[in-house]
Amino acid sequence: MLDAGPVLADLRAESEGLDALVAELPAARWRAPTPAEGWTLAHQIAHLAWTDRQALLAATDPEAFARAAREALASPLTFVDEAAEAGAQAPPAELLADWRAGRRELSRALAAHPAGRKLPWYGPPMSVASMATARLMETWAHGQDIADALGVTRLPTARLRHIARIGVRTRDFSFATHHLAPPEEEFRVELRAPDGGVWAYGPPEARQRVTGGALEFCLLVTQRAHRDDLPSLRAEGPQAQRWLGIAQAFAGPPGKGRGPSGKGGAA
Repeated sequence: MLDAGPVLADLRAESEGLDALVAELPAARWRAPTPAEGWTLAHQIAHLAWTDRQALLAATDPEAFARAAREALASPLTFVDEAAEAGAQAPPAELLADWRAGRRELSRALAAHPAGRKLPWYGPPMSVASMATARLMETWAHGQDIADALGVTRLPTARLRHIARIGVRTRDFSFATHHLAPPEEEFRVELRAPDGGVWAYGPPEARQRVTGGALEFCLLVTQRAHRDDLPSLRAEGPQAQRWLGIAQAFAGPPGKGRGPSGKGGAA
């Protein structure tokens, strides 16, 4: 069983890094648009705060979460946007305080959650480590939207390994969500880590291969950059080529993704 401790620590660090980007912004700046169509900086933080609260509910009161999930899934294509819109109406200081409090409570709840007991979620139940990984992925991805809106370049860190891993593990989901049969053969994925090392997944002898920078791969699977803007990523084999065109590490229907050079966006 994967130890949740390291990913929980990395989730806290990722959240603190994003917090530092927005903490000192004037209130008016929170209304600035981000690459996600219709979403301002406030929408991005409101979405993270709402999802953290839902995860906290799943960890502490599964029955209440089940009721909330049924209500949300009654509007499967709009409930995420509706929650972000509602949260974004709060004053920035209040929204920031809510996000901070919620993520602290979630971190404590996940750390105390009984080992081996999964948490309910909108899709399949998740282990603590998987939930923390998913929260880290979302925090990083929505943080990228905010960084791009602010014109800030973030330095890649070793925390990307969690996002890269979930990006690899969701290969079959990416095919299925596009109504395509998942490939029967395993892929080899070799990514250049921020420290110059290599993160490798899959058998070395695999014919379908993906290579490139870990940052570029994470931008692709979270749909925060168009493939044409990620020249380091290379695919060998027709199925690997197809995967890079539809890769999606987050749950839900196929995302819109960004167009070349960052035009458009994914919420």
